[in-house]
Amino acid sequence: MKITYDEVDDIMVLRMSDKAITREVSQDWSTHLSFAADGTLVEVVILDARASGALPPERLAA
Repeated sequence: MKITYDEVDDIMVLRMSDKAITREVSQDWSTHLSFAADGTLVEVVILDARASGALPPERLAA
């Protein structure tokens, strides 16, 4: 899993695998899920990540 964070736009991306994305679903305005053809979760995108209280990436490093 790879986590990236864009401080300027406050967007966190959690990439679960390198599979190609074939379908995307919005859970709500700020949470978007992307799936591979086999139905597995490939990516989670969280908009306004810090503002919404999502865990800041700094806390993930230990």
